[in-house]
Amino acid sequence: MSANSRNVPTTGADESVGSPPKLDKKAYEKRLEELQAQLVEMQQWVRETGARVVIIMEGRDAAGKGSAIKRITQYLNPRYCRVEALPTPTSREQGQWYFQRYVEKLPTAGEIVIFDRSWYNRAGVERVMGFCTTAQYRRFLHQAPVFERMLVEDGIMLRKYWFSVSDDEQIRRFTSRREDPLRQWKLSPMDLQSITRWEDYSRAKDEMFAHTDTVTAPWYTVESEDKKRSRINVINHILESVPWEKVENNPPKIPARPEGDSTYERPPRTEFRYVPDVAGDLEKSRVKAKKK
Repeated sequence: MSANSRNVPTTGADESVGSPPKLDKKAYEKRLEELQAQLVEMQQWVRETGARVVIIMEGRDAAGKGSAIKRITQYLNPRYCRVEALPTPTSREQGQWYFQRYVEKLPTAGEIVIFDRSWYNRAGVERVMGFCTTAQYRRFLHQAPVFERMLVEDGIMLRKYWFSVSDDEQIRRFTSRREDPLRQWKLSPMDLQSITRWEDYSRAKDEMFAHTDTVTAPWYTVESEDKKRSRINVINHILESVPWEKVENNPPKIPARPEGDSTYERPPRTEFRYVPDVAGDLEKSRVKAKKK
């Protein structure tokens, strides 16, 4: 264990606290909306002050990272908040310094960047699946804390979250995806390796924490047995850990519409192509059902 690391788990698998009671839907939606409003205010502060924020989302497959990211970014200005989910490196990128393609995605002043998986791919899937050599893996464990310290020293606010889910809940979510045509694309043979290699991924995660859970850039674990709870908790932690302040926002006034030019005549509607109003059929069906 590195000298500057914090306490790290020693178990071979994600520690489970059991399934927590489900959140009340109305209470969840109300609190989520309040937190999302604060995220909008935080982004305004980031823009005004030129701050740079990097948020890393890691965890097992189906741990709830994606849905949490959607709730975080739902109302943020996409011009100043980017989600980066880098694909498999190209042959050119494979010949570069490992961190190089991630450096290109770091934020400039006034930006928030969320990594949906990050440089920690090397300590997880690449390590377990044999996509990197032992030398490359060891070099990563040595360089990652140094790299992150450089980011923080340069003023970047770095937050690292690990979404923790039990094996039973993971299988339940995989099964749900397989049965849902709208989400089957989220299930790949590589994802299913996380079931057959559960303990291998556990050991890789433990070693990753041992080397990279540092005082400068600590890991924060998000219990994700209940996705609603994990979303509320991670958004709340972001808002509490980033030292933002409310910025006075003066939205522009909406001007009065000037009087129209009496010489203008709108062309006949028949000269335009309109999208068919299939939505109107929904109202007709409702009225018809009401009459029965």
